[in-house]
Amino acid sequence: MARKKVEEQVSRISVSLPPHILRELDGMVADKGYVSRSQAIQHILHEALIDCRQEDDNEIMAGVIVLFYNNSTTGLQQKLADMQYENLAEVISSLHVNLIRRQTLEVVLVQGRVAKLREIANRFSTLPGVISGRMHLIASLIPPLQEAGREALVDVGDV
Repeated sequence: MARKKVEEQVSRISVSLPPHILRELDGMVADKGYVSRSQAIQHILHEALIDCRQEDDNEIMAGVIVLFYNNSTTGLQQKLADMQYENLAEVISSLHVNLIRRQTLEVVLVQGRVAKLREIANRFSTLPGVISGRMHLIASLIPPLQEAGREALVDVGDV
């Protein structure tokens, strides 16, 4: 019975495709393991809609900034930590993993206005010693944090 409710929320559309695109779509469905063409098309459209939302600087989104850097670059890790602290409202959490050859992979979880997140990602990515940096945003949001508790914690750090 629950399945029937889900089906009622789905709208059907018709899409006409040239044969070569249909063959490519069927190949992608098989290669990636989609259940159906519909599932693949839903995924493609979802990604395209997220890309459109990222063009709106005022859109609020969540995502990650992935950094790959040389951790032997003098002061780089401190600069990254300072920049994360400067953007405490947008930076939710970070995780870094030390790799071989003095390299580090760091993932920074962020949420905020797209323009601000893009600015943060660009600042991180252009620091000397950063080999590559990319941002990936999603349409969902992280539930609100305890704002009163966060303000108190920020004040304590200044003492």
